Order: sequence, then C-alpha cells, then structure tokens
Amino acid sequence: MTPTPVPPATTPTPVHRRVEMVMGLPISLALRGPHATGVRADAAWAEVLAVLREVDRVFSRYRPDTFISRLGRGEIGVDDCPREVAEVLALGEEARRASGGAFDVRRPGVPLDTDGVVKGWAVQRAAHALDDLAGTDYCLSGGGDMVCEVRDPDAEPWRIGIEDPRDPSRVLAVVPVRHGAVATSGGAHRGAHVVHAGTGHPPQGVASVTVVAADLTWADIDATAAYAMGHDALAWLRTRPGRSGLVVWADGRTDTFAVPG
Repeated sequence: MTPTPVPPATTPTPVHRRVEMVMGLPISLALRGPHATGVRADAAWAEVLAVLREVDRVFSRYRPDTFISRLGRGEIGVDDCPREVAEVLALGEEARRASGGAFDVRRPGVPLDTDGVVKGWAVQRAAHALDDLAGTDYCLSGGGDMVCEVRDPDAEPWRIGIEDPRDPSRVLAVVPVRHGAVATSGGAHRGAHVVHAGTGHPPQGVASVTVVAADLTWADIDATAAYAMGHDALAWLRTRPGRSGLVVWADGRTDTFAVPG
C-alpha cells in the first residue's frame, strides 16, 4: 500500500511530472507554478537525483562496496564513513528507544539494516533542492512516500490517496497536505519485509499503517515501527505528537488518529 497523488476536482494550475529509478525505487516529482518547467526546474530535478544517487552510493545494502555494507561486515568503523552514516545510525537509535525495540537497525544475526531510516531521510534531504523554486509547489515521492509543499496560500493542497492494502486499485481515503509528508508501511507490495525487531516475527493483525507528519524522515520511521507492532500499532501512534493518519487492520477495519504536536 502506497500513498498516491490524486488529481483535485478542479485543476487551475497544470501539474508537470517527472520520474526516474534511483535507489531501486521510482522517484517522482510533481511541480506546479511558475518554475514547474524550464531551466530552473531541470536543475532542481538534477540535484534531487544527484542527492539520492549519493545516498545510494553510501547506504545501499545491495552493493558490497558501499560504506554501510562494509560497516556491517566490520571492515570499517563509523569514523571511516561519511558523517551522514553517523546521523542515520543516531536516528535509528532514537527510533529504537521510541518504539520500545520494535524498530531497530541492528538485530542479532542480521546485517546492519538502515533501510527503514534511509528512504524517508533521503527523500526529505533531496527535497531541499526544490526550495529555490520560488512560488512553485512540489510533491516529491520515493517509492510512494512523499514530501509535499504548497507555497501559494490560495492554492489547492496536494491530495494524497491512501490505497486499500487488499485492493490497490481502490482508494480508502484522500489526505490533503499543504506542508508535510506522508508514508505508508505494509505488506501489499513487498510482502513480509517488515518484522518486529525484538521478536523477528512479521506483524499480526495489521495490514498497513499510514502516517502524516511534518517531515518524511519520521513519517516513514513511525509508519514502519507501528506496522511492526501489529495489534499495538494504533495505541503507540496515539503517543506520537504531531502525527496523524490511518491504520488498516487485517480484517479490513480502519482507524484514524490525530495527535496534537
């Protein structure tokens, strides 16, 4: 289940879209406004891709020569890596503590796995390349998790459709987003790729978790951690300030949540 941009009922400003595969993910960008096309848009898009390719060079677990792969094998230390590695590991430790161990980049018998931090962190980081497109709204997505920004106070928000994990052709809800991020964790597209770090078991009772937050780093982390908790997902999310979203249970029931910041 992944968030998907949904066209508004009326589209007063044309939306221009770009997409490319990076980090093994479809990276897509929707722009609307005065710099949605042209040299500045092209340069910003090129910078977005450059940031993500550099993240892949450092953090890909599918290439043996990356810093994270070598660190996981014990060939190098954190001090031998770019400073971003220490930043990501610190985020992973913060997430481990916050989730009571449900989310952890270090699990016994498993190679160092920072993927649950890196995707959202990387897309949020790459979105800074779009800051100079004055007056131009953007929605930057990495594998369906997205950062949204609306600069014009009179413009429509981005409308993000939340898929039904049992039927991805069906939209369960549409979330309007002006400034913030949306991330979903579930097994509909990638199977049982998320486990509870403390038990090593896939979650039970939950089909997907969507989190809306101020930035994609924590929207993605919290969605993954909550999904890993299974039956306890909603109770934990209700302790997370500044988060809102949707939990879809395995039996098809849904619950929304919204916690003041």
